[in-house]
Amino acid sequence: MIPKSIQTWQMSEPGKLLRTEIPVPELQAGEALVEIRGCGVCHTDLSYFYMGVPTVHKGPLSLGHEIAGVVVAGDARVLGEEVIIPAVLPCNKCELCKTGRGNRCLAQKMPGNSMGIYGGYSSHIPVPAEDLCIVGNRGKIPLEHLSVIADAVTTPYQAAIRARLQPGDRVIIIGAGGGVGSFMTQMAKGLGAAAVIGIDINEEKLEFMKGYGADFTINPKGKSAKDVKELFKAFCKEKGLPANYGWKIFEVTGSKPGQELALSLLSFTGMLIVVGYGSDETSYMLSKLMAFDAELIGTWGCLPAYYPEVLEMCVDGRIALEPFVETRPMSQIAQVFDEAHHGKLKRRVILTPDFDENQPLSTQRSQRHRRPWGKGLCFSR
Repeated sequence: MIPKSIQTWQMSEPGKLLRTEIPVPELQAGEALVEIRGCGVCHTDLSYFYMGVPTVHKGPLSLGHEIAGVVVAGDARVLGEEVIIPAVLPCNKCELCKTGRGNRCLAQKMPGNSMGIYGGYSSHIPVPAEDLCIVGNRGKIPLEHLSVIADAVTTPYQAAIRARLQPGDRVIIIGAGGGVGSFMTQMAKGLGAAAVIGIDINEEKLEFMKGYGADFTINPKGKSAKDVKELFKAFCKEKGLPANYGWKIFEVTGSKPGQELALSLLSFTGMLIVVGYGSDETSYMLSKLMAFDAELIGTWGCLPAYYPEVLEMCVDGRIALEPFVETRPMSQIAQVFDEAHHGKLKRRVILTPDFDENQPLSTQRSQRHRRPWGKGLCFSR
């Protein structure tokens, strides 16, 4: 059933949220309208909202790109299906898409950024149907919990693919207790890593991760890079592991201290995979990469083709969602943004629509759009 309008929380400008309604676009062939059951709050949203990082579609627009829901109109192939909407939707036509690098398609679309005014903090969203991940069997996992797969869980999977992660590999994760880092830690272990070292400045979260993939943890707070290296070497010596070659390091924080620590740990035949985004510059003598025969790799989003395998990992228990997420009504979006911005959240929050027609709202009305999105690049972590 197509609603008369889409209820939504818009970012009218950076720092301001507006409860409003927007038009339902005229769906074209190959498009679907998804009734949203949950949308995860990501730090990318916070960067748009608090730091003024520009979105491709200029505001006002609805943010939110970690989305799960049910298709209620549009493409018959997916009508009625429970789906996860990939955070990165490639064009599937360009050279990058045809050569397996569609996650970095230059014409890609991202809900809450480059799909016109439409985003996940809404009752519904129009999307291309082609790359929707049909849920099928989700076991006992609530549909709304699966929304975080769209970024927080699939981004680590794409990072693991870029790192050519194999069973038996040795892994270091910097930011192991964070919203993405906790899933990166689980992902590494779930894909067969023999040793996973988690590094984070939050001691409580580090301790928690020992039950979810981390074999050893290091809190670098108040420690120099040399101090961290010594703890790392001591662990390797105890476990009979080489400390000076072959480690795959995932830097998830995007912070300058995290990146500097990652670079200091990079050694012979190692890899550093940059998962987190930050705007600070970090210096490094590139000739070390030559001397170490090491690799420095970037990673972006995740190919929609990988989503079914990640979903399977969540359903079969290799990746745990429930201990790392919580749901709150979407009407609490301002409070949740504030808590996330100030580092007060212990779990990744999923906002569930609770729009009430009796609530006052500001209304944006116009004729139905023929296209819900335009061209442009998207920003991600």
